[in-house]
Amino acid sequence: MYLKNLQNVASSPQRKRLSRLLALPMLAAIMLSTACTTVGYYAQAVGGHLNLMSKRQPLEKVLTSEATDEEIKRKLQLLKDARVFAVADLGLPNNKSYSTFVKTDKRYVTWNVVAAPEFSISPKTWCFPVAGCVSYRGYFDEADATAYAKGLDAQGFDTHIGGASAYSTLGWFDDPLLDTMLRGSDIRLTGVLFHELAHQVLYIKDDSSFNEAFASFVEQQGVREWLRSEGREETLPLYENYLQRQVDFNDLLQHTRRDLLSLYKSLQPAKDLDADAKDEIRLRKKAVFDTMLERYEVLKTDKWDGFEGYDNWFAREINNARLISVSTYLKWIPAFKGLFEQSGGTFDNFYAEARELSKKPYAERQQVLERLLAPDAEAADDLANN
Repeated sequence: MYLKNLQNVASSPQRKRLSRLLALPMLAAIMLSTACTTVGYYAQAVGGHLNLMSKRQPLEKVLTSEATDEEIKRKLQLLKDARVFAVADLGLPNNKSYSTFVKTDKRYVTWNVVAAPEFSISPKTWCFPVAGCVSYRGYFDEADATAYAKGLDAQGFDTHIGGASAYSTLGWFDDPLLDTMLRGSDIRLTGVLFHELAHQVLYIKDDSSFNEAFASFVEQQGVREWLRSEGREETLPLYENYLQRQVDFNDLLQHTRRDLLSLYKSLQPAKDLDADAKDEIRLRKKAVFDTMLERYEVLKTDKWDGFEGYDNWFAREINNARLISVSTYLKWIPAFKGLFEQSGGTFDNFYAEARELSKKPYAERQQVLERLLAPDAEAADDLANN
């Protein structure tokens, strides 16, 4: 959401202090200088964030309180210990983030709206001062997100609303642990923590896919190293199976995206299509999604031994926006894995290389990531050219 995108990265204690001092006055100035609908959006973002900040309780107080549920205590202690590990072993920021706790009593802390034209897999983007352009619009209230999505539906967009269990202010504020982060396994909990801290290491304007894949890779590699440090190596094969299913799922989505892209490229501009032509394209679009569902059933049977963990995802309506919302996180993860290996398998070197990559123009950055996805193909090209 917007507060997640306020800066590239706070790289020094002085900058962090200055960031916190300037953040709210800057947002106020932005709100006064923009249209009424935008003012309302910024108001809910600032108001929702400040409401969370006002409810923070020191982690030690929550851990020692008799009123705290024992399972909540266990999970918070787990995250406290994982926070120490993240700094010492993963090179993640050592600051006051996640040293407090907020009980929201919600399913999610924010809801993100993603949209795409009916006959396109290019996401609608929203651009903000300082933050740049992103492919989602975040709300603290689900009703606000739903109302905004309905407006986009009326304009003919495919839309998707996804709940988020956590968000990052990238060091502008001392982000708290939230009860929404505590659902799921211990691995999921620590993974979310590493992911959000990774956003404080590196975040660049106008490239959601880069940012989310970078943080997702740090999350995955961090969990691997955390399991080893905990003496839980026997869990690693299960975790790798879980990650492989993510890869298989992403491959399925990418196959579907290619089918849709081929379909949409064959069209005249949407404004030139008459009603009958649009209905025909909608039928062909539905056929692509039906084929994806058939491929999913085959994947479950032939490769996953009947694993049904993605059934809920496929049970909901699938459209262009839903594909975009998932691929934003998954697309470049293998590329960052390749960069990590090229960096000698150390986080310090990896972060340095990723920062250098982030400085390249967008098109050049995409080319590097593509090469990292297929290093064997690049090596073959080099041999052919020599």
